[in-house]
Amino acid sequence: MKNFISWWGISVGIFCACSHPLQEDSEKRSVILTCPIVLESVHTTLYPGIIHEAHSISLGFKTAGQIEKIYKQEGDYVRQGELLAELDDTDYRLGVEALQIQYDQLKDEVERTTQLFKQKSVSANDYEKAVVGMKQLGVQLQVNQNKLDYTKLYAPTNGYVQSVNFSPAEMVNTGTALFTLLDVSHMEVKTDIPVQEYRQRERFTRYYCKVAGMDEKFPLKLLSFTPKADGNQFYQLHLTLNEGLPDERLTARMNVEVGIVSKDTTTTTKVAVPLTALFCDTESRKPCVWVFGQDSTVSKRPVVLDGTDGEGHAVVIEGLMGKERIVRAGVHVLRDGERVRVIEKASNTNVGGLM
Repeated sequence: MKNFISWWGISVGIFCACSHPLQEDSEKRSVILTCPIVLESVHTTLYPGIIHEAHSISLGFKTAGQIEKIYKQEGDYVRQGELLAELDDTDYRLGVEALQIQYDQLKDEVERTTQLFKQKSVSANDYEKAVVGMKQLGVQLQVNQNKLDYTKLYAPTNGYVQSVNFSPAEMVNTGTALFTLLDVSHMEVKTDIPVQEYRQRERFTRYYCKVAGMDEKFPLKLLSFTPKADGNQFYQLHLTLNEGLPDERLTARMNVEVGIVSKDTTTTTKVAVPLTALFCDTESRKPCVWVFGQDSTVSKRPVVLDGTDGEGHAVVIEGLMGKERIVRAGVHVLRDGERVRVIEKASNTNVGGLM
C-alpha cells in the first residue's frame, strides 16, 4: 500500500511538471505583427500653369490652283491622313494623260529598238538615246503625277482646325496657308518657377497637374527647362502629359495647378504605422507601440507622431527606424516584457488555418 501511494505521488509530480510548460504556452497572448512603412521624404510645391497644344501647323497645298472643295470647318477634329480640301485638278489630270500617251508610245519604240539592237541592226548610240529619252519622259510623267496628287490636302497629324483662311473658288499659290491646325497628338504644360526653385531642380522627382473641379492628378513628364530668366526672374518649365491618347477633358489654354515633388533635405526618417498599433502609456501619457523582440517578448517604445498620411496610417518621426516588427492587433492587453505568440497570416490554400 505504501509503495502504491509513493508511485502515485511520483506520477502526479511528473505529470504536473510535464504539463506546466503547456499551461504557460496556452496562457500566451496572441498578437498580429506588422512592419512600419518607410515614407519617402519629399515636399510638394504648387505653381500655376497653362496647357498648350504640341504646336500649331500652317497647312497649304504643294502646288498652285483654284480651291474646289473644303471639307473641314473651324473647330472640327481631324485625324491623321484625313482629306481636308482639294483643288480643281482638271489641267493637272490632262497633263498627266498627255505625258502618259507619249510615254507609252516611246516605250513601244524602245522595245522595238532593243530587239533591233540585239540583232545588231541599230547602233549602240541610237539605242542609248532611245533608252535615255524614255527615262526622261518617265521623270516628267512622275512630276506631273505628283502635282496631280498635290491637289489634295491631307491632315499630317491628329488635331483641331483652328482657322480656315480661304473659301472655295479662290486661287491659292504654292504653300499658302489654307488651314491652321492645332496638333494635339500630345499636350504640353508650361509653368514658371522662381530662381530659388530653379537652383534646386536636381531634387525634383516627379510632376503632376490638377484642374479646378477635378480631384484627379494627371502625371507629367519633364521636357526641358528654359535656362534663361525672364524680367521677373522666373524660369519656364516645359512638361508633357504622359504618353498615350490625350484626355478629352484637357484642352489647350486651360489653366492648371502644377505640382513639383522634390526630395526633402531633412534627415528625419518618417515611417507609417497602422493606427491600431498605437496606444497611450498610462504613466507618461505618450503614444507608444509594442516592439517584438527575437525572444518573442514585447517591449514598449514611445514614439513621436506627425499626423496621418491620409490612408489610415499614423506618421512617426521619432522612435522607429522602419526595420522593427511591431504589434498591430492586441496592443491594449499586453505588458512590458511579456512573451507572446504570433498569429501568422493564413495562406491562400489554407483559409482559416484548418490544415
